[in-house]
Amino acid sequence: MEDLSFVPDLPTGPLDVYRSTSSFNWKRLKLALEGDIELLKLKYKIWQTLEKDPLFAHPVETPSIQEQQRITQLQLKKINEYKFISNEMFNASYSKRTRVLMTINEAVQSINPSVSVKMAIGIYLFSNALLSLGTERHLKFYEATIKNREILASFSLTEVAHGSDARLMRTTATYDPARREFVIHTPDFEAAKCWIGNLGRTCTHTLVFAQLITPDGTHHGLHGFVVPIRDPDTLETYPGLIVGDMPEKIGVNGIDNGFIMFNQYRIPRENLLNRTADVTEDGTYESSFSEPSRILGAALENLSAGRIGIMQESCHSISSVVAIAIRYAATRRQFGERNNETPLLEYELHQWRLFGYVSAAIVFRLYIENFTHKYLAIVEKSNAGHRVDNLSEAVSEIHALVSCSKPLLTWTVLEAAQQCREACGGHGYLKCANLGDIRSNHEPTVTYEGDNNVLSQQTGNWLLRQYEAALSGGTVDSPLGTVAFLKNYNTIMERTFQCRSTDDMKNPKFIISTYKWLICWLLKLTHRKNEEQISKGLTKVQARNRSQVYHWRTLTKVYAEYLTLLFSLESIEAKEKNLQPVLMNLFSLYGLWSLDKHLVELYQGGFATVDMPKLLREALLELCADVKSEVVSVADALAPTDFVLNSVLGKSDGQLYQNLQKAFYSKPGVFERAPWWRDVVPSAKSKL
Repeated sequence: MEDLSFVPDLPTGPLDVYRSTSSFNWKRLKLALEGDIELLKLKYKIWQTLEKDPLFAHPVETPSIQEQQRITQLQLKKINEYKFISNEMFNASYSKRTRVLMTINEAVQSINPSVSVKMAIGIYLFSNALLSLGTERHLKFYEATIKNREILASFSLTEVAHGSDARLMRTTATYDPARREFVIHTPDFEAAKCWIGNLGRTCTHTLVFAQLITPDGTHHGLHGFVVPIRDPDTLETYPGLIVGDMPEKIGVNGIDNGFIMFNQYRIPRENLLNRTADVTEDGTYESSFSEPSRILGAALENLSAGRIGIMQESCHSISSVVAIAIRYAATRRQFGERNNETPLLEYELHQWRLFGYVSAAIVFRLYIENFTHKYLAIVEKSNAGHRVDNLSEAVSEIHALVSCSKPLLTWTVLEAAQQCREACGGHGYLKCANLGDIRSNHEPTVTYEGDNNVLSQQTGNWLLRQYEAALSGGTVDSPLGTVAFLKNYNTIMERTFQCRSTDDMKNPKFIISTYKWLICWLLKLTHRKNEEQISKGLTKVQARNRSQVYHWRTLTKVYAEYLTLLFSLESIEAKEKNLQPVLMNLFSLYGLWSLDKHLVELYQGGFATVDMPKLLREALLELCADVKSEVVSVADALAPTDFVLNSVLGKSDGQLYQNLQKAFYSKPGVFERAPWWRDVVPSAKSKL
C-alpha cells in the first residue's frame, strides 16, 4: 500500500459522526480518483506552496477588473518561477509530461481559474499547436513558450461575426512573394478576432487562423500563423494592429479577453504552421491534403486536447461544489423532533437533490482518468512515428467522443453548482461560500472551444455513419470499441425490460445493456427523421437542422452518458477491492439517475414496461440511502484542501457556525457606520 502521509489528516469535529460510518479510507479513494501517486503528490505540493505565498491569499472583497488582471498575471509569473515541472519531468515521455502539465493546470484552476485559463491557452494550447501543426522551423517558438516562458501566447480563431462556423471567417493572410511575407488583414469590424484570452493586455504572440491567399488570388482555406503582437520588453502593441481589452464578463475576469484587427500587417513566410500545407518562396501552394475542409479539420483537431483539459477542470469544479454542499448538509440541522433537529443529509429529498451529482463527480473523474490514458497513448505513438492501427478511425472516434463529452460534463457541472447553491439555502448565496464564483467561472466552458449545442452535432454525424455502416453490413469503425455493439443491432433492438427487483436494476450489466438499446433506438429514430427530410427535397444540411430537437441532440447526450459509464466501469474494476463496493454503488446511482431522464424514449421505443419507472425510482432512492453513510467520506476524497476550496460552508472541520461568525466579523468595516451616511440623512448637513 502506498504511503499517503503527505495527504494531511482531516480535523476532528461534527463531521466525524458521518465519517465514522464510512466503509473505506478516504485517502485511498482520493488516490484512486487521481490514478497516480506522483501526480497526487505534485498537486499537494502546489497547493501547500501557494497557500504559504501571500500573493495567492484569497481577497476578502472582489478586486477591480484591472486588479484581477494584474494579480492573475503576477500569479502566473510566480508559478513559472516555482518551476513545479522539473527537468526530469520535462524530459519524460510525451504522455507523462502531458499528464504532469495537466495536473499543474488542474491544481492551479482550483485556486484561481483565471490563472489556469491563462496557462492553458498561453502556454499549453499554443505549444501543442506548434507541435501538431508546425515543423522544425517553429521549435524556437516552442522552446520560448514551454521551457523558457519568454512567450505568452493566445489563440485567435473566433471572429465577431463568426464563432462555430470557422469556414466563413474572413481574416486573410495574403502571400507577397516580393518580400517573402504574409500580409494579415482584417476587412472590417465583423472580421475582428475576439474573445481571445490573454490578448487584451498581456500576450506577446498569437496563433491566428486566417484564410490563406496565394499570389494568383486562390483562396486555400483557414491556416494557422504565429503572429507577434507586442514588444516582450514593454508590452507595447506593434504598429499595424488595433488591440483592445473586452468589457467586464460574468466571471473569470482575471483573463484579459481581447479583440484585434490587422491593417496589412506583415509576418515572415516561415510563421505559417506548415505541417499540413506550405507556401514556397515564389508563392506556390503545396499541401498534403487535396481538400481545404480536410486542412481545416486537421487544424481544428488540435482543439481536442483543449477540450479534454476543460473536462478535467470540470471534474474539479463539480468535486468542489458537491463537497461544499455535502459537508454543509451534514452539519446544518433543520426541523425534526422537539429539541433534536435533523441534519439536512438525513432528508430523502435532500439526498435525491444532491447524490446524483456526487455520483457524477466520481464517475466523471474515473472516466477522464481512464480515457486520458488511452488518448495520450495513441498521441504518443503517433508523434513518435510508431504504427497505430486504424489511426484515422481512432482520431475520428476520439473527436466524436470529446465533442459530446465536453457538453455533457460542462452542462452537468453548471447544473450541479446551481443545485448545490440552492441546497445551502441563503448561506449558499454568500460569496465566501464560493459556490457562486465556481459557477460563474465555470459557465463560459459551455461556450468556448466549441459551443455545446453545435459541438455535439459532430458526434451525431459520426454516430450516424457507423449506424449506416452497420445496417448495410459494412465495417463499424470503432477502434476504441465504444460503438462496436452496433454490429449486433438487430439482437439489441429485440430486448425489453426484464428486471424483477431493484437489485436487478442496480446491476451494471443492466445499466450498460439498457444504454446500448437506447443508443440503437435513438440512432434508428434520428436516421429515419433525417431520411424523411431528405426525401422531401431538403439538402443534407437542411435535413440535419430539422432533425436536431428530440433526435440528434438527445442521441449525442445519451452516447456521452454511455461513455462515462463504459470507461468508469472499466476503471472501477481495476481499483483496489475495498473501494469497489462504494464505487459500484455510485456507478449504479449515476446510471439510474441518468436513465430516469430518458423514460420517454424507453417507452417510445418499446423497451420499458409499466413496472420500469417504479422499480427504477425505488432503486434510485435505495442507493441514496446506501450512499448516505459513505457520502461525507466521498466528499472528503473529492475535496481539495480548505485553502483551495475557500468556502466558509465547506471547511473540513465541520465547524459551520464558528466559521460563519469569523466570516461575518472579518468583513472590512462590518461594525462601522457607513462612510456615506451624510448623503442619506437629511439633517446631517444642517448640523455641520
